[in-house]
Amino acid sequence: MKVAVIVGSIRKESFNKKLAQFLQQRYADRLALELLEIRNLPHYDQDIENDAPPAVTEFKKQVAEADAVLWITPEYNYAIPGVLKNALDWLSRVDKVMIGKPSWIMGASMGQLGTVRAQNHLRDILFSPGITSPLIPNNETYVGAAHEKFDAEGKLVHEPTIAHMDKVVDNFINWMNSRK
Repeated sequence: MKVAVIVGSIRKESFNKKLAQFLQQRYADRLALELLEIRNLPHYDQDIENDAPPAVTEFKKQVAEADAVLWITPEYNYAIPGVLKNALDWLSRVDKVMIGKPSWIMGASMGQLGTVRAQNHLRDILFSPGITSPLIPNNETYVGAAHEKFDAEGKLVHEPTIAHMDKVVDNFINWMNSRK
């Protein structure tokens, strides 16, 4: 199963990117997780949406070719980061490659609540008319106190979180198989 992974942080040492890399390595035998780059997407501009720059057309193509999208978002000011909203805006316009494409959400932060508010914000966006993405129910993943759960090399080492990830991945695969 091919899953496009869109990380809402472009920071070099992002815990969310480290979480994506952990998932990519740990579940390589079960999921083809492809991390998509959003750093080079230009600001969404309706004036050029019908003749979008190559970075946008390639990004949309990668999403369109995936079976599902895993969104991994930090939380900035109780919401998703602007770079992630920009990516969503591009995906919601013209060919609307997200309509009907299943989604799955995670997030990591140093705060105790993880990314609860950002994920709620993202859910609202995923249900908007230009995206209309089915979302796996009851499979929340909020990695709080992330700075205590990753080692110095950036590897997730917190066993309860890893056990939760195993369960979440199983739930996602079962949900995707039930949709066929």
